[in-house]
Amino acid sequence: MTRITTGMAMAAGLGTRMRPLTLDRPKALVEVGGKALLDHALDRFAAAGLSRAVVNIHHFADLMRAHLSARSGAPEIHISDETDALLETGGGLVKAQPLLGEAPVIISNIDAIWQEGGTPELDRLKAAWKGERMDALLLLAPMNAALGFDGAGDFFLEDTGQIRRRGDAKTAPFAYAGTQILNPAVLADYKAEPFSTNQIWDDLLAKGRVYGLAMDAFWMHVGDPTARDEAEARLG
Repeated sequence: MTRITTGMAMAAGLGTRMRPLTLDRPKALVEVGGKALLDHALDRFAAAGLSRAVVNIHHFADLMRAHLSARSGAPEIHISDETDALLETGGGLVKAQPLLGEAPVIISNIDAIWQEGGTPELDRLKAAWKGERMDALLLLAPMNAALGFDGAGDFFLEDTGQIRRRGDAKTAPFAYAGTQILNPAVLADYKAEPFSTNQIWDDLLAKGRVYGLAMDAFWMHVGDPTARDEAEARLG
């Protein structure tokens, strides 16, 4: 098994859909189940044995720095500062590349939380990583075991473990669960400018280098106040 020691929490978003909860704080510091969304991600990293975590910041940067400095224990925090310009998910990864190192990295959106269904999902993800044939391994939520996702599904999962986009189909059985393992070497082909991670995936999909892993856990996308309340109720 490849040793994975670094994670990245994608925490720089403006959180406009989460208003009014984000009028005085970043989305990353909105609490669910008595814990900030950011801490859900960082605590999962620690439980999975990750010793380092990169966190990108933009909105309410001073609050983010104060919150992160008050944490203790694993993982060790490194900040990727996007206060000058918000770079979206793809550009944020490129800017953070010098902090990520050369080994595969677990990347998680802070608005993705779940209730474990047995073996922790990050442990399952690490065990499924095969770097000789993968550059990205996406955690996928079955659409019938998800909360707060209002789309028609993102991907189909093939018998080979590779994934393909919904394309022209009306629905797809899996949503991207906001967490992946990525080979950071692929980021060298891009610039630190605003763009979506979807561009990276599309380039890798064309090469057959993107795989998926279906979750055992119930997944919650905490993207707005209603989803936050529903997640609170489920966790409570």
